[in-house]
Amino acid sequence: MQASSVEGVAQARPKRNILKLLLLPLVILAGMGLSMEAGLLGPLGEQVGHLWATLSIFGVGSALLFLLLFFSGARKGPALSELPRWQLIGGFLGPIYVVVLTLATPHIGIAMTMIAILSGQVGKSVLIDHFGWFGTARKRVNSERWIALALIVVALVLIARG
Repeated sequence: MQASSVEGVAQARPKRNILKLLLLPLVILAGMGLSMEAGLLGPLGEQVGHLWATLSIFGVGSALLFLLLFFSGARKGPALSELPRWQLIGGFLGPIYVVVLTLATPHIGIAMTMIAILSGQVGKSVLIDHFGWFGTARKRVNSERWIALALIVVALVLIARG
């Protein structure tokens, strides 16, 4: 390996670490947005119906995404017909998630709904990482990950009891 390519790799690592540090607060804020969404969707679902509430949320989101795509300029990418079908499963999972969120929040509360969602997300994420599903890099489940998952389950139990 040449000295210049070694230097390039060494410089890329700090940039990745800085990117991770910048993305973490953004992801935390997005999580806060989900809690706000649950707080808004519960009452909306009670007033207009759970499916209409879900449709309205996706309608507003689709309009926003359309505007962002329109003003961000043209990008050339593969046609949807060229993508593997399994990559489009998220189109089914999103509405199911929002309908469940809309149904559950008024009955069990925002905190309980969010911690239950978090426990499901982290549990499944650990499995996806461990087995490298969906083309992700494999990250073996170690003791720290098992402890983290157990603590989330403990949080779920404590919030359910509180």
